[in-house]
Amino acid sequence: MKVKIILFIFISMWLALVVRVFSLAVSSNNYYEKLSLENSIKIEQIAPVRGEIVDVKERPIAINKLGFKIKLKPHLLSKSSQGAFEEEIDFLMHHLPKLDRQKLITRYKKSDSYYNHNYIEVVDFISYDEILPIYSILNIRENLKIEPSPMRYYPYGSVAAHVIGYVAKANSRDIEDDSLLELIGYAGKTGVEKYYNSFLQGEAGERKIKVNANNQEIEELSYSDAKEDRRLKLTIDIELQKLISELFVHKAGAVVVMDINGSVLALGSYPEYDLNQFVSGISQAEWNRISTSLDRPFRNKVVNDVYPPGSTIKTGLGLLYITTDIDKHTKVNCESAMPLGNRVFRCWKKDGHGYTDIKKAIRESCDDYFYKGSLRVGIDKMSEGLKRYGLGEKTGIDLPNEYIGTVPSRSWKMQKYRQPWYIGETVNTSIGQGDFLTTPLQIANFTALMATGRLPTPHVADMLQDEPYRPAAKEVFNEHELQELPLIQRAMYEVCNEPSGTAMQYVRSSKIQMAGKTGTAQVVAIMQDIEKRKLEHEMEYYKRSHAWFTTYGPYKNPQYIVSVMVEHGGHGGAAAGGIVSEIYNKLYELGYITKAK
Repeated sequence: MKVKIILFIFISMWLALVVRVFSLAVSSNNYYEKLSLENSIKIEQIAPVRGEIVDVKERPIAINKLGFKIKLKPHLLSKSSQGAFEEEIDFLMHHLPKLDRQKLITRYKKSDSYYNHNYIEVVDFISYDEILPIYSILNIRENLKIEPSPMRYYPYGSVAAHVIGYVAKANSRDIEDDSLLELIGYAGKTGVEKYYNSFLQGEAGERKIKVNANNQEIEELSYSDAKEDRRLKLTIDIELQKLISELFVHKAGAVVVMDINGSVLALGSYPEYDLNQFVSGISQAEWNRISTSLDRPFRNKVVNDVYPPGSTIKTGLGLLYITTDIDKHTKVNCESAMPLGNRVFRCWKKDGHGYTDIKKAIRESCDDYFYKGSLRVGIDKMSEGLKRYGLGEKTGIDLPNEYIGTVPSRSWKMQKYRQPWYIGETVNTSIGQGDFLTTPLQIANFTALMATGRLPTPHVADMLQDEPYRPAAKEVFNEHELQELPLIQRAMYEVCNEPSGTAMQYVRSSKIQMAGKTGTAQVVAIMQDIEKRKLEHEMEYYKRSHAWFTTYGPYKNPQYIVSVMVEHGGHGGAAAGGIVSEIYNKLYELGYITKAK
């Protein structure tokens, strides 16, 4: 019996050994063959060159400056290297004394490890002109590698900063969303640089090589080019943008210039900032200066900020009035104030406007007409109609993080505040105040609707993949609204061309006959017990009203929308009329409009 047990154990051990040998020799062959292949064949990704951005007339507005990066061989800190690392650092500092020695050492040590066999980047960019005289000296050093490294450059500095945007070093969140950024190192952070980042950055190429045990290249097995240099053409005219930047020196606000189909010729948010300082890294002092400014230079106010629209919405609201519950011939007697409950709602004109119909109400911006009209139409129809006209909704522009704004309503207030709606809020809404908030782009788009009867989708890209980018407009008016639209258009004409129009005296220098609407949006409430309101220029700057002026032109043949909002500018026509006139004159000078008035 003992013999049988010993024999069983002996046979079992041999069977186990045979099975193990078979497993190692046959079953694991694929695994070790693959491991061996990975040890001898190396795949290198080739970073694509970021595509350039040009304006509508092919002028480069975001390009790549030619330069080089410097890398050092790994493991130079090991004992066997006998001071090779210090020697290479001394060599670089001797030939490129502007480099930061400590930064070079820190970057190298951060990436050097026993498991890393790739060259370590210690300098991410040296300009072509700086490295050219010493290129041959650097290139022959065994422990040092020089590779091309383009850097983003914005030839116009701060002009059109918010629409172009900038690139900066990719952070961990960027890389998590797009693994290619670990190779490229930079990503679009704002503007079209961000919105079209995937398109502009391209796709990596690939180089497969055979290496030996010392990681030395033996043979190139395959090579595929990177998909790069994708060119993005915008609808923006940089020359027009330059003029507007000059007009907004020492001012804050926003400007939109677009054709009636939505192609944006200029989109400006002011103050601006120099895009180039963000590519290589902005100083802490400059960052603090810009980020703490009360004028919010970093915000793209055209799409990423909201303001009370003031009287600019009276055109669309007036159209709603006369196509729902108010006859277009109806007149109200404006006596400068309308009592309602325990409040008095004042008209801006101290002596009142007298008997006023819809056309006069728009031409002279009579608040009282819209107060009384709102009580007949009601907030439900007002809110529904204004949202249908594009307010309180995204326009769909190809820029990041577009704000929605707010068109107040019963349901909105209940959802947000859990409170009922009060009739005084309906009255406030009728003149674009209270909780009513819009972006400057929404007002420009709203104006395009008043000019043509169609609501466009604004866009700043002109060509994508060599194909024109032309998003479709929306048909939002019903038959009755289209029928009465000419009356609103005539009232907008009189705003700019009749002696009693709120903008007439401020646009006389314009070579183009325009139609439009002014607006003055309060940023602080006026107390009920104040009988005489301070004039705008008597108020503290940041308590002054925002000035709006939104227009289209030429009046008889609408082609372009020009909308201007000057923060704390006071009266719309006075603060923005001259700017709008200069823009139309530039459109004429540049040939966009061919016939003067």
